[in-house]
Amino acid sequence: MKNILQHINKAFDHRIRLGIMSILMVNEYADFNTLKELLGVTDGNLASHAKALEGEKYITIEKQFIGKKPNTRYIATKEGRKAFKDHIDALEKLIQKG
Repeated sequence: MKNILQHINKAFDHRIRLGIMSILMVNEYADFNTLKELLGVTDGNLASHAKALEGEKYITIEKQFIGKKPNTRYIATKEGRKAFKDHIDALEKLIQKG
């Protein structure tokens, strides 16, 4: 049991971070407005949680302009994908033990 708990990643313990990574695991990328709409969060909430994931090097944030409008998109890194998969695997093992 202790070994399983070691693989539960605190970076994903908040529902917004869990949601961001879940979306990015099944999409090549997602832009700010898409994540905001899918997760039902405020601009500030999304930005702060994305920044936390970026700090862990689990996502990259790309800022660009489309026409004259700013566009921010988020991409899961290879390291982030592995960490998230390990986290989900640990949760599944924990549930199976119960």
